[in-house]
Amino acid sequence: MRTLRFMRLMLLALLVSVVPVSSHASVFISVGFAPPPLPVYVQPPCPEPGLMWMPGYWAYGPDGYYWVPGAWVPAPYVGALWTPGYWGWSAGLYIWHPGYWGRRVGYYGGVNYGFGYFGIGFVGGRWHDGYFNYNRAVWRVNRDRIRHTYYDRRDFNRYTVRRGSHVAYSGGPGGIRHLPNAEERMVERDHHMARTRFQTEHVDAAMRNRNAYFRNNHGRPHNLVARQPLRRQSRPAPQMQRGERQMRGESPLRNGSSRAGSSRAQTPERGNRTVQRQHSQPQVHQQPQRPLRGPEFRQQRPAPQVRQQPQRRAEPQRRAEPQRRAEARGHENARPQHENHGHGR
Repeated sequence: MRTLRFMRLMLLALLVSVVPVSSHASVFISVGFAPPPLPVYVQPPCPEPGLMWMPGYWAYGPDGYYWVPGAWVPAPYVGALWTPGYWGWSAGLYIWHPGYWGRRVGYYGGVNYGFGYFGIGFVGGRWHDGYFNYNRAVWRVNRDRIRHTYYDRRDFNRYTVRRGSHVAYSGGPGGIRHLPNAEERMVERDHHMARTRFQTEHVDAAMRNRNAYFRNNHGRPHNLVARQPLRRQSRPAPQMQRGERQMRGESPLRNGSSRAGSSRAQTPERGNRTVQRQHSQPQVHQQPQRPLRGPEFRQQRPAPQVRQQPQRRAEPQRRAEPQRRAEARGHENARPQHENHGHGR
C-alpha cells in the first residue's frame, strides 16, 4: 500500500509540473474517484449592473468534495469575462483547473454549468460601449436597475456539448468528451487574470462549512447560491493600471454610481486642502520674534512705534548744539575784551 501510494504521489507531482501555465495549474486534486454530479438550482436575479455569474461547482477540501455556491461577482475591469474551472481526468487522477478572467471565455472541459456556460464559450451576454449587456434568455436580471439587456436564443445549440448533462468533469469513465477547439486553444494563449480576493474568500468560506461537504449533504447542499453578490475590489485590476482605453472608465460598471462616488471622493480632498490652508496661515502670523518687512511690517507694526518715528527723525538735540557752541564762543570773545580793558587801566 505504501509503495502504491508513493507511486501515485510521484505521478501527481509529475503531472503538476507539466501542466501549462496558461491553463492555471491545478489546486485541488482527488485521486481515484470523480466529483459528484452538478445539482439543479435556480439562479437569483442580477441585482445591479457590472456583475458576472460564477457558476457553482464541486471543490475538494480536507473532508472530500464540497459545494461552492454560485454567486454574482463584480467584473474586475471593463470587458472581463469569467471562464469557469473544471475537473479533468488524466492517468487515473482528477485534476482541478481553476477559472480565470479574460477578454474571451476559454476552455472549461465542455462541462454544462448552465446559465450561458453550456460547454463551449459563453452566451450569457456581451460587452458593448463599456457596458455589459445581459441576455435575458439565459440570465435573470432586475430590469428596474439594469437597462442594458437583450434576448437571444439562436446560439444555444451550437454552444452546448451535452444537453441536460450534470456531469462535473471532463474525460475519464463517464466524463464529458470534448477537446478544446481552435478558438478555445487561442484563448488559452491570452493574458488571464486569476480570481479576485473576494472570490477566494467565497471559496474558503464554503470549505469551512461542514454542510457544504458531499459526505454530509449527499449531493444536496443547503446553500446552492450566494444570497448577496460578492464585494467589489478596492483596487483596480492590473489591466486597469496599464491604462488601456476601455479600462479607464469604471462608471459603466456601476451605471453612473461610480461617477457620483468619484465626486463624493473629491469633496473630502477639497475640504482637507482648505483645512490645511487655514492651518498654514496662522503659522505665518504667529511668529512675532521674526522681523517683518514690507507690507507685512506696515500691517503688523503697533501704533506707538509709528508715532515715535517722527521724533527720531527730527533730532532736536542735534540742531541745538550749534547755538550752544555759538554762545560759548561769544563768552570766550568777551573775556579777552574785559581783560584787555583791565590792562589798559
